[in-house]
Parts: sequence; C-alpha cells; structure tokens
Amino acid sequence: ILPIFHDILVKKKKKMENEGHHNLNGITALYITPLKALNRDMLSRIEWWSEELNITVAVRHGDTSKYERQKQTRKPPDLLITTPETLQAMFTGSKLRINLKEVDHVIVDEIHELAGSKRGSQLSIALERLVEISGEFKRIGLSATVGNPEDIAKFLAGTYREAIVIEVDMLKKLEFSIMTPIKNNTDISLGKKIGYDPEFVSHLRVISKIVNRSNSTLIFVNTRQSAEALASGFRALEEPIGVHHGSLSFDARLAAEEDFKSGRLKGLICTSSMELGIDIGRVDHVVQYGSPRQIARLLQRVGRAGHKIHEISVGTIIALDFDDVVESMAIVKSALNGNIENVNYHVGSFDVLANQIAGMVIDFGEVSIDKIYSVVNRSFPFRNLEKEQLEAIVDQVSEYRLVWHEKNLNKIGRRRNSRIYYYDNLSMIPDEKRYEVFDIVTGKTVGTLDEAFVINFAYNGAVFITRGEMWRIIELQTDKGRIKVEPVKGTGEIPSWVGEEIPVPFEIAQEVGRLREKIAKQIMTKDDPEAIINKIAFKYPVDYNGATLLVDVINEQVMKKHVIPDNNTITIESSNLSEITINTCFGHNTNQTLARVITSLLSARFGSSIAQEIDPYRIKLTFQHNISSNQLKELLLELKPHHLKPLIEITLKNTTLIKWKMVHIARKFGALSKEIDYNKISMKKLMEIYKDTPMYDEVVNEIFHDILDIQNTQHVLSKISNGEIAIVTGNMSPISKIGFSMKKEL
Repeated sequence: ILPIFHDILVKKKKKMENEGHHNLNGITALYITPLKALNRDMLSRIEWWSEELNITVAVRHGDTSKYERQKQTRKPPDLLITTPETLQAMFTGSKLRINLKEVDHVIVDEIHELAGSKRGSQLSIALERLVEISGEFKRIGLSATVGNPEDIAKFLAGTYREAIVIEVDMLKKLEFSIMTPIKNNTDISLGKKIGYDPEFVSHLRVISKIVNRSNSTLIFVNTRQSAEALASGFRALEEPIGVHHGSLSFDARLAAEEDFKSGRLKGLICTSSMELGIDIGRVDHVVQYGSPRQIARLLQRVGRAGHKIHEISVGTIIALDFDDVVESMAIVKSALNGNIENVNYHVGSFDVLANQIAGMVIDFGEVSIDKIYSVVNRSFPFRNLEKEQLEAIVDQVSEYRLVWHEKNLNKIGRRRNSRIYYYDNLSMIPDEKRYEVFDIVTGKTVGTLDEAFVINFAYNGAVFITRGEMWRIIELQTDKGRIKVEPVKGTGEIPSWVGEEIPVPFEIAQEVGRLREKIAKQIMTKDDPEAIINKIAFKYPVDYNGATLLVDVINEQVMKKHVIPDNNTITIESSNLSEITINTCFGHNTNQTLARVITSLLSARFGSSIAQEIDPYRIKLTFQHNISSNQLKELLLELKPHHLKPLIEITLKNTTLIKWKMVHIARKFGALSKEIDYNKISMKKLMEIYKDTPMYDEVVNEIFHDILDIQNTQHVLSKISNGEIAIVTGNMSPISKIGFSMKKEL
C-alpha cells in the first residue's frame, strides 16, 4: 500500500504547486476486497500510516451508515476500501461518479477468491465501466494461492492490456505434519462419561494437546456440522476453545474474534470464514481437521499462522481415515513442490451480463448496443462474446421490461424497473436457505438440506439419503426451517443428492492413485510392512499411526488378491447384484460427470432410476434391476469422449439440479422475483418456456463450471479407449468397503 500512498502524495504536491492547496477532487485509489470484514481490517492496518502522511482513508460497504456515506460523497477520501458490489452501486450516483473521476489505482486483494466465482466476472466488467468514468488506471491484484498467475493477470488487466506477474516464493516458511488419532482406554472411559464416541474423543484429545502447548491455535474444519460437533465436544471438556462460522450471527462471530485476539480463547474452530486475512491477532499454530481437500486451501489456512515476515507457518492435519491420510500426503507433497490448483474463472456469464446491461443504461442513459459491446468485450472473461449473444440477452431483459430496446435504432435505455432490478441482483453470491433435518425417533438433528433440494424434491413420504442413511419425510415445516423425518430400511426409488462440499481436484486424486500404486508395489516385492511404514514416515510428514493405517489397508487389499485401484486402474466391484462400487481416482467433479453419464445410460437401458453416491475415489451405484460388473465395464469401454458433452446435456434436462439452477438464474435475469412462492411454480413449465434462451444456456454453463469436469472426463475416456487406463472387475475389496462407511459428516 505504501507505493500507492507515495503516488497520492505526489499528486497532492502537484495540486499544491498548481492550485495552492493539496485537496484532491475525488477518490484517487480503490482497494477492493471480497469481504466487509477484510475492509475493516485493512482500514485498521493502514490508519496509522494514513494519519502520519495526511492521507484520508475510508471504508464503504453495505453496513456503512447513511451519515458516513453522505460524508464520503461531500468530501471523498483519497483511498476508499470497498467491495465489488458497493463499487458498482456507487456508479449509479451522479456525485459519486464525479468522485470516481480521479481514480488512477485499483487494488484487488485476495483476487483468487473473486476470480473463481461470478463475482469476478462481474468485477471485470465493473472495472471497464470505471474506465468510462475515470479513464485508464493502474490495476494491482494480490493473492498467495494462484496456480495460474498469468491467466489471472489477464483476467485483471482485461482483453487488450499487458500485465506483469511478480511472484514471491514463500513455501520455505511452511511446516506441515499429518496426525492420525488412535483411541485409547482413557478415550473410552471419557467417552462414556461425557457421552461421545471414543474415536471422536481421541480427536478432541489430540487437538487439545496441540492447543495447550501453543498460545493461539486456529482449528479449521470443512463443514459447519464439524465445527459445531467439535465445539460441543470441547465445551464438554471445558476447554477454552470457541467457534466461528458463517451461520453464526455477526455479534457471535465478532465476540469469538475478540476473545481469541485477547487470549481468553486459546483455540478457535472455524470454517472458510477465517481463511482470508481477517485480523484476529497472532496465531502460533493451525490445525486442519480432516483433509483440506485442496492445495490452495491448505496454504491459505496454514498461512494464517506465523503471519509476520520470516516467521514459519506451522500446520497440523488431523487425518481421520485411510482416504484422509493418503489425500493429505498428496496435498502436502504438492504444496511443498510449489504446485497450486489453477483458478478457473467463469467465461461469458450471461446472468452477470444481463445485470450489467441494466447497470450501463443507468450509467449512460440511452446507449447503443455497439457501445455496450465495446465495454464488455474489454473484459477478459467476455473477450469471446459474440454480438448476437449480447443482442439475445438484451432482447430477454427488455422482454421483462427491465430496459427499453429500440431495435430499429440499435439502442437501449433505462426503464422504471432498471434501477430496482440492478440493485436487487447486484450480488452474485447465491442466497440459499438451509433446512434442519430432525429425526423424530432420537429427537436429534441429523443434518441439513439445501433450499434447492427442498424445493425440487421434498414432500411428505419422500425418501432420501443423507449421511449415508435413508430417511422418510414425515412433516415439512418449511416456515420453521425444519423437516421431520424417520429412519427407513430397504430399497426404493432412491434420489441422488449430495450437498455442497469442497471438491478434491483431478490432479490430487491422481496423485493419491500413484501413492497407492507405489505402496502396493513395495508390498508385492515382499518388503517388510514395518520397513514400508518407516519409509513413508521418513519421506512424508505423516505420523506412525497414519502410515500404519495406510499400509495396513493396502496390505489387506494385496493379501486378499484384489487389484489396487490407482491413477491408471479402475476397478468395478460388487457385493450383490443391486449395488456396485466403481473405484476411480479422478476427484469429485470428474467422478460426478462419469456417474451422471453411467446412471443415465443404465436408466435408459433398464427403465428405472439408479441411485448414485460419489466421493473423490469411488462411484457407488444402487439398482433395482440386477446389473453385473461386466455390463458396466462394457458400457465404459463403449463410451467415447466426443459422446460425453451431448450425453450430459441430455441427462441434465429433467434433473432437480437443472431445475433449481434455472430458478436461481431466472432470478438473476429478473424473470422471477426473489419473493416468489416456489410452491406455485411449475418447474416443467419453467423449463419449457426458457429452454432455448440465453438463460437456459447459462444454467448449463454454470453446472459445467461448478459441478462437472467435462475436460478431464474426456481425458479419462480417451485413456480407457486406448488402453492406458485398465478396467478390472471383481468382488468388493477393503478399499471399496471403507469408502462411504467413513464419509458420514460430523
């Protein structure tokens, strides 16, 4: 930030020389962050410097008071810290637009967080709209976790500008360890006393030990359920460990942050709410409960420890099972080798564009489509947008009377609804409600369901799977956010639905496969298992318990004459004719893509629905009709890469997934209001109305980007086709059995 301050001071000096005063006429620099909390933190970090240098700095976001906003309008700060959405809201005010004319620096902090979502696509157009106000300005992007910095530099710079990447090597300052707790007699007796499973008590014991030997420890978890489970356990043990996640109130989160910063709490359990650089004081140690799933996530989280220059960031992964151990090993190895996942930005998002069109008619008044196209085309994610696509989107938003469109003159303008639509849909963050699933037999909550699932599937009597168990809906209390259920046994038309989870990338799943193969080869060459364990513990920062668990499972697989599913081997295994597990080391999104195609083809062939469950290393299918492993093998061998995309588009047509996405995108296009009563919507009619529109195209594009992986699935099918990936059938093996039995979220 200091070079920016220097430029502001130079500007002030010139003002003094030319006009006799150093007051600038508007905002000189914008500092954009993804979170309001980061805005506040940045202000507190630079306040001393700004006061010493006589530079005015302010924060503006959704919670900024009306008085403060008016004050900023009358007397704009030299540097404004804000969010992408607030910046775009500022474009619509005449005085604020004048204040933005002086902008010559824009800093985008945590750019990976924005670039990987539609907020990034929206910001990329917003920066081009800012150019229309202020002229060209210097753009600076900041991130510690980008695997493809050249691409993200282009994303920030825009289509026709050059960008320079400056990389700083920080990996030598990271220290990782992987621990696997094993329950002991103390855990068993304590578990009985406080009413917790002894295995879970062993997790609490290991984490408590780390917390108590450090001054301050962040404990990262992957789900809110895990956060609450750990918090409950530590409360029972009377440990000074708090909890912080997005579902808590603002006051509760702020209290947890202050208690941790002051030392009243020695540990703080948190989800991704603490991943970004929110200031919570000094952190000595980071615990990751369960595999971090992704390299960038591990680096971001462990990077919170030893946050000062030259300090070592120390992190411990608590690996809970076989998959966790080998996955954590693969992630740590990749992190230490300097490999980070690419940030995959959205290309040409039509719902973003629809809203930005409304924004631009507010900016310009009456404006030609050519002008809008020239602005949008400068944004890197929209560099390949065709004029006809833009015109189709203009037609659609004008149909909803959100803009005025004179086709003969090729011009559009604002309507009465333009401003309301623009503001209502300015945020691209999905706003989804969650429903508590309450077991009437035990009187306990068993999990939560997303609004998407409830809208599309839930009704009294419906049967669904969550946490690996089957439940029947007894009563929908949607007004209370609760669904009452009872456990059921047996088979039926089982719906497939998996909630949001952190996806394991293709590359990490492949590395897991390579590690499995390497250990299996050592076992097959009659190496002593103890020697193999010691070799693993020497080469990787994994403890004896974790290395032993890993070797024991693979040893059992080999001793029982089962083939090892690895990066180049798929195994199809069955325990009976109604359930088959396909072992596939391809990651969440590739397995999701494969599973959708397989279930669609099998359903068409046998005339009934097929339940699917996936994790990064397995696809489990449950049938009503008898299907053999060999039939599945033949299907995979027949499946060609060029068949994949059209097959997926066909399979998506009547799924709950595409129906819910259509509701979400229709909201963003202004076709449905946010207050719509979903019970009065005919999903079938909605799909029929919009099936050949840009809205439908965007629904498919979003699913392809967020949930599926067409490119890597085609790569897998090519390797199957040319024999590089082998497919082997057999009976259920240890690696198959331990998969889904371990995947019940806390």
